[in-house]
Amino acid sequence: VQLQASGGGLVQAGASLRLSCAASGITFSYYAMGWFRQAPGKEREVVAAISQSGSSTSYADSVKGRFTISRDNAKKTIYLQMNSLKAEDTADYYCAASLTSAVPTSARVYGYWGQGTEVTVSS
Repeated sequence: VQLQASGGGLVQAGASLRLSCAASGITFSYYAMGWFRQAPGKEREVVAAISQSGSSTSYADSVKGRFTISRDNAKKTIYLQMNSLKAEDTADYYCAASLTSAVPTSARVYGYWGQGTEVTVSS
């Protein structure tokens, strides 16, 4: 199983970034997917999650209205469109897969994790 995250970078506050996470080795449509982030010195937190079909989503309060999670099951890929970025969005961003029909926001129920992609937002 491999989850390959990409799209991070260094941007100024107010800019946008789009993260991608390509999956292999799993029946992608069976898995709910999530984006998590971890800033230096802080615990990992959920950013957004999406159901198997993409019909249901969940967002952390801190990103609602600014970030959008989506998925393309044909491409076995999820995305995180991040708009109006703030300095406090600076973190390593991770994608994860959970074999469930729900939209889980707890890291504990995600069985597969990708490597992080770094997002740095300068103020």
